[in-house]
Amino acid sequence: MMSSTPQTPADVLTGPVARPRRRVPFWDNARYACIVLVVLGHAIQRLTYDSDIAMALYLSFYAFHMPAFAIIAGYFSKSAPPNKKQMARVITDILVPYIIFELLWTLTKWAFEGEANPNLTQPSWTLWFLLALGIFRLVLPYLALLRWPLLWALLISVGAGYLPNVDSTFSLSRTLGFLPFFVLGWWVREHDLVNRLRLIDFRPWWLRALAVLVFAVNGFIAWNWIGVWKSVDLNTWFFYNDSYAALGAQAWWSGGIRLLLIVIGLLLSVAFFILIPRGTHWWTKFGQYTMYVYLLHSFVLYPFRESGILRNAEPTWIWLPTVILLSVVIALALATKPVRWVFRPLVEPRARWLFSDARLTEGPRRDDPTGSRRPRER
Repeated sequence: MMSSTPQTPADVLTGPVARPRRRVPFWDNARYACIVLVVLGHAIQRLTYDSDIAMALYLSFYAFHMPAFAIIAGYFSKSAPPNKKQMARVITDILVPYIIFELLWTLTKWAFEGEANPNLTQPSWTLWFLLALGIFRLVLPYLALLRWPLLWALLISVGAGYLPNVDSTFSLSRTLGFLPFFVLGWWVREHDLVNRLRLIDFRPWWLRALAVLVFAVNGFIAWNWIGVWKSVDLNTWFFYNDSYAALGAQAWWSGGIRLLLIVIGLLLSVAFFILIPRGTHWWTKFGQYTMYVYLLHSFVLYPFRESGILRNAEPTWIWLPTVILLSVVIALALATKPVRWVFRPLVEPRARWLFSDARLTEGPRRDDPTGSRRPRER
């Protein structure tokens, strides 16, 4: 099997590789499937207030879609100390787009709501993941120095929930919460488990059937005890954003709940990866541009969420499939070339003026911040 050639956004600046390698479509397929679930989750969120079916669906994939995304991002990250060009790419690929889109959200809220409180320390809506990617890369070289980095990441995630001052400021609570998944992705690549165990090629029918069964059980549990999950606000637990006390769990063993959710997220992520197509399809290439979809889809959904059109939307059997279909269409449209051409200065700014040495921004390729290496478009 050919290598999956993991790359970080900075790898394109470390010099040409000695031997080109075949691109593995599995990773692009997985990225795109994840981003479709992100759009779908944000789209049906307003339906969950009035529809138990929508809430069950929401819980079913919120249990794993961001953990899976974090695993992919970790797999395509390196733990070596960054050089100057790699550090510059963190600024241009993550920090500058974060500031740009925070300013856009401030203008959007002012235009539609009549007020706005610009605050770069409090990420707007989906922007928390950009900061998380930056922080992940900052801490990974230090975690990699330690013995048992996975265990330390797990202790940090579970322990952070006990600290009420670890909150949404700079998305720290979510970043620490999802840290084990990111470190797991890096650890899998670091030990070359994908190639050694043929994890992409090995997919017998019984393994796929088991993955389907896992999702069937997941859906059954989400639906059959929907009243319980609503009463404990399970959806907010999946955000990894609040302390245990804020979630109403003040017992000493509350961290065990997060540990259980991490195990569930890992199990469902594995089932998800098993079911991801291995071959190249017409939509595979869109997996290279997930950050466009991630950053832009919230502006598309914002009018629908705030207008109230999705509240009391009945009958559910019409509205829910319609929203699902529209979510897929939005995820496709925002990854197309015309959209990328228009929004590239915002999503992928070069920001040469920002650096004392403009050569730090030079490079033959552009990458998605989740690690997808791709040719630079003209």
